[in-house]
Amino acid sequence: MKRANYLFLISLLLVCISVNPQSNARETVFYEDQYKNLQIGFSKTTSIIFPYKIKSIDKGSAEVLVQKAKGVENILLVKAAKQHFFQTNLTVVTSDGKLYVFVLNYDDSCPDLNFKAENAVAASRDVLFSLENENQKRTEQCAWSAYSKKKKISGLKKSKYQIRLEVNGIFIQQNVLYLRVVFENKSKINYDIDQFRFFIRDKRKSKRTASQEIELEPLYATSSSSVIPYKSEIIKVYALEKFTIPENKYLTIQMIEKNGGRHLEVDINNNLTNLVFPISELSSDTF
Repeated sequence: MKRANYLFLISLLLVCISVNPQSNARETVFYEDQYKNLQIGFSKTTSIIFPYKIKSIDKGSAEVLVQKAKGVENILLVKAAKQHFFQTNLTVVTSDGKLYVFVLNYDDSCPDLNFKAENAVAASRDVLFSLENENQKRTEQCAWSAYSKKKKISGLKKSKYQIRLEVNGIFIQQNVLYLRVVFENKSKINYDIDQFRFFIRDKRKSKRTASQEIELEPLYATSSSSVIPYKSEIIKVYALEKFTIPENKYLTIQMIEKNGGRHLEVDINNNLTNLVFPISELSSDTF
């Protein structure tokens, strides 16, 4: 009887030993599924491309350098500030409400030079944006809604040098105006935009009178591209904080070419309010 009990205990112990590795294996797989391992180097930069705008970045160690790529909102540049740093992590939140967590390891050969974040597992629950971020997200959604509307206006355009600059739609949602701008390049040379600006200006007066300009900074634009390829047409929507134009002023949309002279301006007088369409009333008016 004692021998039987002894054999039973031996068998039970062997079963426990065989089960634990499987449990550990499952935990390891879960860990790898949840967090993407990236190998980064000291003398090379790794680019992580996210499907949406980056809203928040947090790194686990000062031995890692991170920054957004200049001129874009969805590419993060990562490199080691110190060789052979201890393993650390990187956390990124994007504007679509997803949380990405990466485990960073040092590798001098830096095999991960270009990585798409959509290949990593992202959590979409429990990410609550501040009111400011919620407003930004709503602005972006309304801008794309204005982009797709059929409703158009005419008469607000300037054509010169085989380049056309036109505002063919003005929309509003709460305290934000959305201007849909058409860029057309009929020439055989690309148009590189150096400056694209919005001004509230005084109507022309005598030379003795000083004129006043107030520049309006866009809250959002549907594209950050600064090139209008030859023989092409591009449409963008610019979101601006709500404004009206006084009787003695007008809105100027100014486009200046980089290293060129094909500059264009479109003026809108104080009848702006007659041209605006509420986005909420056009919810079903899409292509």
